[in-house]
Amino acid sequence: MEYRTEKDSLGEVKIPQNAYYGIQTARAKENFVITKQPIHKELIKSLAIVKRAAAQANMKADLIDISIADAIMQACDEIIAGKMGKQFVTDMIQGGAGTSMHMNVNEVIANRACEILGYDKGRYDIVHPNDHINFGQSTNDVVPTAGKIATIRLTKRLIVELKNLHKAYLDKANTYIETVKMGRTHLQDAVPISIGQEFGAFAEALRRDIKRIESAIEELTYINMGATAVGTGLNANQVYQKEVLESLNRLTRFNLKIADNLIDSTRNLDPFLWLSGTLKTMSVNLSKTANDLRLMSSGPTSGFNEINLPQVQAGSSIMPGKVNPVIPEVVNQISFEVRGNDVSITAAVEAGQLELNVFEPIIFVNMFSNLDILRRGVKTFKEKAIDGITVNAERCVSYVERSSGVVTALSPHIGYEKCAALAKEAMNTGQTIRELVIKEGLLTEEEIEVILNVKNMTKPGIVGHSYLKRHKK
Repeated sequence: MEYRTEKDSLGEVKIPQNAYYGIQTARAKENFVITKQPIHKELIKSLAIVKRAAAQANMKADLIDISIADAIMQACDEIIAGKMGKQFVTDMIQGGAGTSMHMNVNEVIANRACEILGYDKGRYDIVHPNDHINFGQSTNDVVPTAGKIATIRLTKRLIVELKNLHKAYLDKANTYIETVKMGRTHLQDAVPISIGQEFGAFAEALRRDIKRIESAIEELTYINMGATAVGTGLNANQVYQKEVLESLNRLTRFNLKIADNLIDSTRNLDPFLWLSGTLKTMSVNLSKTANDLRLMSSGPTSGFNEINLPQVQAGSSIMPGKVNPVIPEVVNQISFEVRGNDVSITAAVEAGQLELNVFEPIIFVNMFSNLDILRRGVKTFKEKAIDGITVNAERCVSYVERSSGVVTALSPHIGYEKCAALAKEAMNTGQTIRELVIKEGLLTEEEIEVILNVKNMTKPGIVGHSYLKRHKK
């Protein structure tokens, strides 16, 4: 292998001649062998987007030669298109507030721009990673801006899957709105509810989650480009500051805005924490839904067996024919992971000192992981569980008919104490509430048909008279 020698203030390093990265990347590659995870693809693209916008802004501000700016933008376009992915070799967890990944991108762009202009890699006298690619910029405004762009892009993809799941819930709600089952509180019989109403509740919780996540995205659209090192804008030309925002918006179409206070935006990363909190909340709601579905499908002979989850794989290495609710189970585990990652994000957002939070790498690692596994998990949950759910309607009705919980509907008509006595007798004798009411002549047949109609019990206002009105003297 042929090498070229590059120098920095610490000395010399031999770089493979075919490598587009340079000396700072090589040092970081050696220093940070932590996760062995390369920079997330979406962050690479977002860094290239920021660099392209900066080159265009510097060109319009007449700060960089047009030919060099054009070569830089062409190199960025290639990276955005997914080329040269193997050249981004720094570990995702790294010290230095992301300087290593930033310089990795700067060096790759510089060396590719040199080639485009007809020179060999390493000709930094032609295109320099700092003097040209990073002109008017700092890691401290480039990396958080790119991190926000990458996070927005990944979050929007998640929202697509969440909306698909929301529709799937609503479809089930409409399909089974008349299928009555026994509602349960404290895992004990309560009063009737319909399967459709339960799925409607799943949908409503998810609707709130989507709304919260979309609100959190809006906070991420405020960026600190032009802040440079500490938010004061040192070395950033005013024309450049204006043009870089316009260029970024043309490239992303995200309606990005420059933060009102660049010093605040450079030192504080709470917008990432807010999004993380909404993702945690959503994952908890999703896990709660998965828990409910596991209970409703339990059995099939010794559990609730109210619904059937799609059978996607054999469930046991020892028990033939056993099928487990593996898709809801994986949703539970995704939620556990998301909550754990949120703890790391919380600690990192709090741990920054003074003018800069240096812990962006660990925030990005956990944020991108959460967004990726949630997106895949939600898609899997929808396609391999929710879409294929069927309902055992006869089983659901049989539970209602045998339950003493329906006595609650009688309470406004015959009084709480009498209802409690009926419930106790039903449990002791095995007779149904309907049978006992008829036996004791407590209501007319017409009243019984209205009040003890289980579908009526799921529709407020249908079951009528109050106890006081019936017994007023």
